[in-house]
Amino acid sequence: MTEHSSTIPIEGGITVPRGFRAAGVACGLKHAGLDLMLLTADRVASAAGVFTTNVVKAAPVLYSARQVRAGRAQAVVINSGVANACTGEEGMRRCVQMAADVARATGLPAELVLVCSTGVIGRQLPMEKISAGIAEAAHSLSPASGHLAARAIMTTDTRPKEAAVIVETEQGAISIGGMAKGSGMIAPNMATMLGVITTDAQIQPDLLAVALRTAVNRSFHRVTVDGDTSTNDTVLLLASGVTGIRLEQGTEDFARFEQGLCQVATALAKAIARDGEGATKLVEVRVSGAADHAGAAAIAKTIANSPLVKTALFGNDPNWGRVLAAAGRAGVVFDPARVSLDLAGVPVVREGQPVECDAEVASAAMRADEVVIDLRLAEGEGKAVVWTCDFSYDYVRINADYTT
Repeated sequence: MTEHSSTIPIEGGITVPRGFRAAGVACGLKHAGLDLMLLTADRVASAAGVFTTNVVKAAPVLYSARQVRAGRAQAVVINSGVANACTGEEGMRRCVQMAADVARATGLPAELVLVCSTGVIGRQLPMEKISAGIAEAAHSLSPASGHLAARAIMTTDTRPKEAAVIVETEQGAISIGGMAKGSGMIAPNMATMLGVITTDAQIQPDLLAVALRTAVNRSFHRVTVDGDTSTNDTVLLLASGVTGIRLEQGTEDFARFEQGLCQVATALAKAIARDGEGATKLVEVRVSGAADHAGAAAIAKTIANSPLVKTALFGNDPNWGRVLAAAGRAGVVFDPARVSLDLAGVPVVREGQPVECDAEVASAAMRADEVVIDLRLAEGEGKAVVWTCDFSYDYVRINADYTT
């Protein structure tokens, strides 16, 4: 997707749009650092959400998916360190208590509070710490604290993930801002991580849901770190409407908003892939010339999830046979005799045949912070892009002792 000329990237995240305040605090859920965030809207906001397709869904996913159906919200609370997944009825009760704690601390209706959690599966939330953290966060709410909120939702992330844009519409300027977390257990089966996006435009909930689904399909659905889909994946979108700029379906202004939303979501998705557990580089897998877009996406995801491809990327090894082998097992029919492949800009296959190239030159090209795998078929107009990362020694180290 090309960047719209009326969309301007800026620094910041969820509190760039007007009408939102946030806080990030440490309440002892993790060994160190911030671990609870609170976001509030100055007025009732339109709301939409997309959630994990994993059959095993965490209590906050079930809770927030139910609450957001009304299309309204005024607060989001997220804790890191404990996922509140596989915790039974008690886990759901603790979600309800989190919403009640937010309501008590802020004066907002509990039914307008959305709840998310991330961290270790199978442990109950320590509610004494959570409740104290919510009370502290409520007293610390500020339009200047979006960055603290982004830090508070991190688990194995090495850096916070934020993005924001200003969109010039025919009615005036609106803002879109977002934050996300995720570096492992990331696969494109909706929503692939935790994300919160805000805007100060005025949009009806049903149209907001359409825009969110479009943005997710063009961004978070195209990122994978390890092929595992989390129990807690959630993306939320809130529209405060404080600008008074009303967006209607089918208008140029809505198209501009949708493009800005996709830009923010894509920036967050790529940041997740870049920060994959133990990752040393961002990898963009491009597949073109497939019979249809679905086939191209299937091939791109299979390549992106291949452990052999990902370890070769870590070792800067131009072992292109692994890429073709992964493409060939994606369940998509194509003629391998008509395939071309470039690794990090270096031609390695043309018309199904190896291209003579200096392995040292190819390896040096693969040492870049961003590497493109460009596979071109000859079956049709289908194309897809998926973002991933390499597999390093640290991926095993991080996940081998995650709970110990």
